[in-house]
Amino acid sequence: MPCVVVNVMPKPEILDPQGKAVTGALERLGFAGLSVRQGKRFEIEVDGEVTPEKLEQIEQAAEQLLANTVIESFEVVTD
Repeated sequence: MPCVVVNVMPKPEILDPQGKAVTGALERLGFAGLSVRQGKRFEIEVDGEVTPEKLEQIEQAAEQLLANTVIESFEVVTD
């Protein structure tokens, strides 16, 4: 079954407290020089072929439900 991935990340100007917490933990473990921003990944299985219409439907779903577009951006990725 084909899979489409929607990656959701906080917009660059938005504070990311979870990413900062992970960055701090990595530093305490000795992993210096790394900076983390934490997002979400959605894997969507598609019945049948991934058509332009199906991708448009997934994009609409991402915009309406999967991402808060005020503070997050998203990208739709096909295999």
